[in-house]
Amino acid sequence: MTALVPYLGTAAVALVVATGLLWPWLDGPARGGVVAAATVALVTQTVAFWLLARYRTSGYAFMTVLAAGTALRFGVVVIAAVVVTRWPVAPVAPTLLSLAGFLFGLLLLEPPFLRRMQA
Repeated sequence: MTALVPYLGTAAVALVVATGLLWPWLDGPARGGVVAAATVALVTQTVAFWLLARYRTSGYAFMTVLAAGTALRFGVVVIAAVVVTRWPVAPVAPTLLSLAGFLFGLLLLEPPFLRRMQA
């Protein structure tokens, strides 16, 4: 699990930078939605990466966890879509687009950290 802490640190920095870059173009409620999306994405990715790191040496279990992580991400986006469209907690478009973008961006960070664990 030596890569978990560096991954989380890098993921948090990436989310802060991405949110900071979006900040000038967002109004108050949209900013709240983007911050909420970043928080949800970080929690989701923490779970998914932890599972990947834990089962990285077992071929079949790794593939199962990889598929489960994909399902987890998809489920989180669907649940967020239901919550945001049913209750006016945040603007729909900025929240869901940023959530999907953050999840995809953090997904791209996983391979270098998993490779680092194998070395």
